Amino acid sequence: MSLKVSNSSSKDDVQVGERLYLGMDFGTSGARFAIINKDGTILSEGKKEYPKFTINGLELKCPRKLKLLFLLCSKTEESIDWLRSWKVTLFSLLEAVPVNLRPLIASISIDGTSATTIIIDSNSGEPLWRPFLYNESCPDALPVVKSIAPANHTVCSGTSTLCKLVSWWNTEGENRESALLLHQADWLLWLLHGKLGLSDYNNALKVGYDPELESYPPWLLSQPYSQLLPSVQAPGTSIGYLKEGIRTEFGFPKDCVVCTGTTDSIAAFLAARATEPGKAVTSLGSTLAIKLLSTSRIEDARFGVYSHRLDDKWLVGGASNTGGAVLRQIFTDEQLEKLSEHIDPMEVSPLDYYPLQVVGERFPVADPKMVPRLHPRPQSDVEYLHGILESIARIEAKGYSLLKDMGATQVDEVFTAGGGAKNEKWTKIRERVLGLPVSRAIQTEAAYGAALLALKGAQAQHNEQ
Repeated sequence: MSLKVSNSSSKDDVQVGERLYLGMDFGTSGARFAIINKDGTILSEGKKEYPKFTINGLELKCPRKLKLLFLLCSKTEESIDWLRSWKVTLFSLLEAVPVNLRPLIASISIDGTSATTIIIDSNSGEPLWRPFLYNESCPDALPVVKSIAPANHTVCSGTSTLCKLVSWWNTEGENRESALLLHQADWLLWLLHGKLGLSDYNNALKVGYDPELESYPPWLLSQPYSQLLPSVQAPGTSIGYLKEGIRTEFGFPKDCVVCTGTTDSIAAFLAARATEPGKAVTSLGSTLAIKLLSTSRIEDARFGVYSHRLDDKWLVGGASNTGGAVLRQIFTDEQLEKLSEHIDPMEVSPLDYYPLQVVGERFPVADPKMVPRLHPRPQSDVEYLHGILESIARIEAKGYSLLKDMGATQVDEVFTAGGGAKNEKWTKIRERVLGLPVSRAIQTEAAYGAALLALKGAQAQHNEQ
């Protein structure tokens, strides 16, 4: 179990009486932590890959029927004991917090992958089913969900939390009365504070919670499985104190509070500190995702567009299937770096591509049959890369244009996160195509955003006292 930790503090750096704030990010392949002070300065951070425990060990304290179900799962990923993996990682991160900083931690918050769903027993907290992962689709439940939800609602997607809940409800005949739904971040936070049934309105969005009305809608509450839904609070709300056993074991203070979390993508946006309407973050990772802070709420499942509430504003977003994964199919990292050096970003590429790994696009064009377009390929690899980078920039521009057409605040500045943020030539191309200032976000780690939520929760509790 490898854990990488970097510390930018010593005993002399931390002032007497200073309070610190711990954020943890549980992403798709691993977890990170960040510790900040009230000014947002990072004092320590670390990361760890998830250990891959298999279900064959049968170490979950769950019914024999469930253990057999795990063993019968056909997919390799489904045979991984994710709950044990996440739990071990959580406590590994707590152990990695520098001993001299632990007594100063005032609050903790966690982000998790959106729509990762866990069904547990509301009395014992034991799992009643294997976790539904963030990218898992339940097409069997989609017709049912579409029949009860408003047209083009966020839940009208096979990967939504509500589809996962309905799929479980229709499959499992037992344990319905005592069941409870939690998201990944909710479950991890429960391990710290011990209060079952709490969530935040970012994680609860894809199960149907309406953050504008601050309630579940009547069409959802009328369903028999609504009894499984957790109560919802704003992200960064103080829930309660850290459990005594954990506090004693690791040396955290008596008044260390645990705060509601958020999703990993929201936490990454918070990390960029884009706090004004019109500010946006484009994530250039394996795929291209854009998030824009808007005064208006936009929802349309046909384009994969939905809005998360951020206090009194809305974070409008969409994700395209184009991005860095396509580039890595064609070029090595070394080639990307060397070829980019010879690109003139002020020159318009005449090549018009739609770079996709496989057939299908989500946003800004919703077309499951869209075919990748990466030809004709010029003799020059520099020209080819230039054409691909510019084509991805055009897709990004179409995305922001679509959000504006749907009623969102017009974007006026873009911060960049993800691996593509390092490519300066690509940044210049995007500035030209978007017609906007584009810069690399100073902070991009979701753990930093989670730490900001912990800070927010601690400050709110202090003001109430």
